[in-house]
Formats: sequence, structure tokens, C-alpha cells
Amino acid sequence: MQTPQHPGDENLSREDAAARASVVTLETIEVDLDVRSASDPAREDFETQSILRFDAATSETWVDFLGASVDEVEINGETRKVDWDGARIRLTGLAERNTVRIRARGRYSRSGEGLHRFTDPVDGAVYLYTQYEPADSRRVYPCFEQPDLKARWTFHVTAAGDGVILSGGAETGRTDVDGGVRVSFAETPPLSSYVTAVAVGPYHRVDGVWRGERQSVDLGVLCRASLAEHLDADEILDITRRGLDFFTSAFDQHYPWGKYDQIFVPEYNLGAMENPGLVTFTEAYVFRGAATAAQREARSNTILHEMAHMWFGDLVTMRWWDDLWLKESFADFMGTHANVATGLHPDAWVTFASRRKGWAYAQDQLPTTHPIVADIPDLEAAKLNFDGITYAKGASVLKQLVGFVGEEAFFRGARRYFATHAYGNTTLEDLLAALEEASGRDLRSWSAAWLETTGLPTLTTERAPLAVAQDVARPHAVSVGLWDDEGGRLVARGDVAVDLFGERTVVTAPVLPDAAVVVANVDDRSYARVRLDDRSLAAVQEGLSTMPDAVARGVVWAALWNAVRDGELAASVYLAIAARHAPQEPHPALLADVLAHAAFAVRHYVPDAARAAAADAWLDTAGAAMDAAAPGSDAQLIWARAVGVAAELSDARAELMTAILDGRAPTPEGLALDPDLRWGWVFGLAASGRADARRIEEEAARDATSSGRTARLAALSARPEASVRADAWRAAWDDPTLTNDHLDAVIRGVRAGASRPLVTAFDDDYFARILPVWRSRSIEIAARLVRGLFPATEDTVAVDAWLAAHPDAPGSLRRIVLEERDHLARDLRVRAAQAVLEAR
Repeated sequence: MQTPQHPGDENLSREDAAARASVVTLETIEVDLDVRSASDPAREDFETQSILRFDAATSETWVDFLGASVDEVEINGETRKVDWDGARIRLTGLAERNTVRIRARGRYSRSGEGLHRFTDPVDGAVYLYTQYEPADSRRVYPCFEQPDLKARWTFHVTAAGDGVILSGGAETGRTDVDGGVRVSFAETPPLSSYVTAVAVGPYHRVDGVWRGERQSVDLGVLCRASLAEHLDADEILDITRRGLDFFTSAFDQHYPWGKYDQIFVPEYNLGAMENPGLVTFTEAYVFRGAATAAQREARSNTILHEMAHMWFGDLVTMRWWDDLWLKESFADFMGTHANVATGLHPDAWVTFASRRKGWAYAQDQLPTTHPIVADIPDLEAAKLNFDGITYAKGASVLKQLVGFVGEEAFFRGARRYFATHAYGNTTLEDLLAALEEASGRDLRSWSAAWLETTGLPTLTTERAPLAVAQDVARPHAVSVGLWDDEGGRLVARGDVAVDLFGERTVVTAPVLPDAAVVVANVDDRSYARVRLDDRSLAAVQEGLSTMPDAVARGVVWAALWNAVRDGELAASVYLAIAARHAPQEPHPALLADVLAHAAFAVRHYVPDAARAAAADAWLDTAGAAMDAAAPGSDAQLIWARAVGVAAELSDARAELMTAILDGRAPTPEGLALDPDLRWGWVFGLAASGRADARRIEEEAARDATSSGRTARLAALSARPEASVRADAWRAAWDDPTLTNDHLDAVIRGVRAGASRPLVTAFDDDYFARILPVWRSRSIEIAARLVRGLFPATEDTVAVDAWLAAHPDAPGSLRRIVLEERDHLARDLRVRAAQAVLEAR
């Protein structure tokens, strides 16, 4: 057995991966996991074994493993001395054909990386699940951890026999063993290591089946036993069946992976992960109480997004993480496209325009923005590249591409792409070739303009003559929308299509000279930031909520918000528009986004001297809108949640909120005061000093679940007392027993309410800690700390000093610090501009 004293570098460079792939041809990996120790809280490790069969054009290479120990290495039947630095197991004396057996011990995870172990506080049940992307399967079994070394995998899992034992393949047999059962699974088709998966525990299961035109697939929906009453499996199975109907037809490909289990797991770091045959989802999609149509749409979108990955990403996989967009951009586009095409959520593009594009626009303005086809030198960079560019910007330009080549040609090209590269690895060139062949169009200039560049154009409209200008010349087609004011209502007068190439394009179609509102990209077809001219701004201030088209309203709401965050529109003006028109906004996703932006504006963009008054006013707006909303409506619930958020900075409704929570005042008619909404209000009250520890513990006693436990920790950490925040600060950095979710809760508490005076003393400590924590903790945990506890200082002097003093810090750490510096600089710049903007 070897336990490394000085762990090796966990990072893997693109060059090292390419070198290994050039001399190794991987055939199969057989994994044997023994997790019978999971129920013993004193045991942190489990037994793991891999048998790897591969050809080698070299005498030596390495196998990746991050764990507690490596106990035995056998090469072609011969036991070898273990040579392991904590990250790489060195193999020497290889033959042309090799069988390598490695026995080791892995560590159970509390960070959501690798094999995560969770104990349910409701019933004491222990649950395991795996999460690997981009490179954490090596935390569970020795493997070649890079996407272009695919293997046919066979899994055997030994566990206590009183629960579910799952992997991506179908179960082929089980044998009773001492203290449990050993379950074997069918060999998979070729797969990259990061999409293999295992789950173990007393999960509640609902079975189903999908019967397509050419195949049938067994379906399963699973969650923790204590959440079973909340699992709406019928809706999830309906989405799944519709999605499989759509994708197998659109791609003209069978579903390739046998069964289709979907499991909702606790303390999950992502929304979901596309493991073939065993897709994992966050438990946030198991709604414990009332859920809006927007929440159900988001869940449907995620289910379909992951399903698209069964082809884009799993069947055909990028060679290296540079082409991460080949799976994530496509899945993000396909999730929304399929939501519409299946009839599940016909207006899903409205949500995409507001939510996903908003994420992309913000990411694309950071100094660390990158092309959709990115330069990813190593695994740490890959971990941070699951961002708004790779997902939402990529999906946005794919939407443009579908319009450019035509939907029929696009899907014809996708079919050729899958047929040519099934079970293989690809690059950008492979996809462009398939689409060009199908469409007959040259896509190289499109790729250069949209996939291989950074930034986004800003579109402005001019009148007399009507023209569209863009500050960054990109080729795209947009529609210009025109409205008139008729008796206080904005009435559409039609759209004008225009192809943009240069910096200014005159619109030659007839124009109504007295149009009250002119908006470029009104159908949100293109990827561009939109500015409103002064006359249009004045008109939408009066009549925004009267515009009948949700997409157009979404474009206008986005234009207003982008102007605020760019320092071109006063935050007070946005808040006034939101107060006037958000109560009439019928689209739940648009409404939720507007309210989130308003709360952000109060916290970040309103000057310090005016913040308390703005916070009181916004809480009054949210409370009045909640009271006025239709009983039981989505709007009522969304406004009620906004009340909890607004209460962090204002105690104007604290007595009434407390009375409602305690049952001393009536709950608004129709409002479901479920545990999640109650905790939202309790957190707001705690952050403003109106809920003490006793009140928080009373709430925790009402909700003795894992969600309640996490919410309790957040609320306790949010109390505006110097000693409380100091204890929370130290716990976040120093307590390794905090799970990923509990760490998030503590960080949320530290940052809650008017927190700045309570944490100013820790600014120097932050900059002293971030490099050591990056070196000592996993990237998932370290990134949460570096982002979440970044100090909102009054200038950028301290962060600039740290960046200057640490030019050789890991690139991924510097990227986070640079991004947080940019957010801080934007806040300071926008706040400083408010007086001038309000005087206009």
C-alpha cells in the first residue's frame, strides 16, 4: 500500500492528455466497487479496483487516481511496486497489449465531487451518488481521465442489500455476500470516464417505459425515500417520453444506451449531469411546495437538455475541453427547442431570451470572456469554462445558425454528424463539415464571426431615416419592431427585417415617422445587446406592460436592465418601471427575472446614502403586489418570494411577516406558505435583525429535513451581529466537515443583508487565505470560497495589489479574482454615475 506524503499535481494539461492518447488505445475498463462501509460514519474510505485493457505504443504511461491509497498494481499478471504521487499511478514495462489491475481505496466525498455520501436527517438513511465532470471519476476508481480515451465499461458494485444499486448499464446479476450484495451491470458501449455513474441507497423508485417506433426503453425516476411524497413522477415520465419521441426522430438515431433512469440526488453541485442510463439531477427539481410554471418549465428544459446529451456529448464527444461547446451549447439550444417542439412549453424561448441570454451577456462583458470555441489548456480551466459563454451564448448563436441554414438542413447535418462519428471524438471542423455538406453553405465566416471571437454587439436605432447601428460589426439578421401609443396602450405596427453586416445599416422599408417605440432584435433572433432611444424609453416607461407579445417585452426588459448595469440608465428609473409594470407582467419567468434584477439594483447600484429608502420602497412594492395578486397564482408566489429577499435590507414589514409566520395574522388568500417560502422569509428577517436564534430554531423544528437543516445554518449565520459573522467567516474557511451545501449556506449568511460593516475587518484575511485554500481544497470548494467571500470594498486597491503580487498564481484562481474584481468595479462605477443619470 502507498499513501503519498506529497500529493502530486491533480491538474492535467491538454499536451499531456494528447501525448497519452497518441500512444494508448483503450478497450475496456472493469470496475469493482465495495461501498459496504458507507453506513459507518467513522469510515471515510471504500475499496475500489479497476482492470484496464489497452494497447500501448510505449513502455510507460500513467493511470489517474485521487484517493486514500493505492494497494496493489499488477501489469500483465505481474505484481509491481506501487509508484503513485497522489494523482498519477506510473506504469512501466508495458507490452503491446496490456491488462492492468489496480486495487486502491477511495474517499467518500462531502463536496459533491466523486462519490458523494449523504445521511438523511429525516430517517438516518445513507445515500451515495457519483458526479465526475470534468475529471472526478479518478476520485472513485483508477482510470484514464480524459474524454478522448473512451472504453467499454463493466461495473460491479458491492453494497448493503437494503436499497437500490444502480449504474449506467442494465443489471445482469447479483450475488449475496457477507453484509450485502454484489451487483453486476452490462458492459456499456464506448464511453468517456466522466459520464460513467453509480448510485446506491434506499431511493424511492417509479418505473415506466417508452415505446418508440423502433425500440422500447425502460424508464425509472428516483429520489430519496423521505421526498417520495413530493416526486411528481408522472410529469417527469411524460416529459421523458415526449423527449425521446422528438430526439430519436429528429436525429434519426436510436437511443443508444439501453435503459433511462433519472435520479434526483441531495447536495448536488449542478443542475443535472448526462450520465447515459443514469442521469443525475439536483433535488431542487423535486418541489416540496408550490412551484410556478417557470419552475416546471426550467425542470422540463433541464430534462430535455440532458437527453440531448445522449447524442451531443455521449454518443459523440469532444476530443478535448476546447470543444466543450460541442455538447453544452447544443444541449442548451436543444433543451429549449425541444420544449417548444414537443408542445410542453410553447413559449420557452421567452424564458431563454430573459434568463439564459442575460447570463451570457453578463459573462461576455467580463475581462475573462472567451470565444465559444475556447482555449482550454488544462483541467482547471475546463472546470471554470462551464459558463454563460459555453452554454447560453453558444445556444444563442446556434439558434442563429438554424435560422441561417434552415431547420431541415441543420438536423440533416446533425444526423450525418452522428452517423459518421458515433462513439468517437470530434472537433469543430467535424461539425462544420457535416453542416456544410447538409446545407450547401460555407460556414467558415459564420464560425469566425460568432464561434471564434469574443464580445457582443450593441444595437442602437436611429430615426429619420430609420437605421440600425452596431458597435461591433457582425453578420446577422434582425427584426426591428415598431409600436404606436393608442390611448395609453402600445400597439404593434409590424416588424422590419434587416441584414446587418457593417456598423450602420439603413432600413429601406417604409417607416411610420411617429412610431412611439422602435426596438432592434425584437424577436430575439440574434445575440446582441439592445439600446432604446430616448423616445422609446419614455414610451415604455408609460406602457411596457401593455405590449402583448412576451418575447418583445422580454427584449425590452433586458434592454432596460443592460442599460442599468452599464451605467446608462438610473437604477431609480428601473425600479420605478418595475414597480409600475412588473405587477402586470403575466409571464412568470420574466416576472421572476425582473424582481431579481430589482433586488440586485437596490443592493449593488443604488448609492449607499439612498439604499435604505430604496430598500423600504421596494419591499413595499413587493408586499403590495403580493397582496394584490390573484390568490394561488404564480404571480402571488413570485412576489411572496421577493418579499423575503427584500426583507434582508428592510424591516418595514417585519412585524407583519413575523405575525403571518406565527399564525397571528392571516396568510394572504391562496398563498401556500410552504417550508421553502417560510425559510425565505425567516432568512430575510434574520438578516435584518428581526429573527433571533430562538425563532430560527423554532422554524428548524418545523422542518426537520436536510433542506431545513441547510436553511437553519444560513439563517443563523445571517444574524447581523459581529460575533456571529466572525464565527461564520472562520467556519467557512476552516471547518472541513461542512458539506458543499452547508458551505454555501454559511457563505450566504456571511453576505446577507447590510453585511459590509460586519465583515470589513476580514478583507486582509481574505487575500491571505485564497492561495492556500486553492492549493489545499478541491477546486469546487475553493472556487465557492474565493467567489462567495470576495470583499465588497470601497475601491479595487486591495485586489489589484493581490493580483500584482501573485502573477504566477494558478490561472483558474486568477480568473475568479479578475471576474470578481470586474463585478466590484462595475458596482462602484454604476453607483458613482447615479447622480448624473438621475439629473437627466
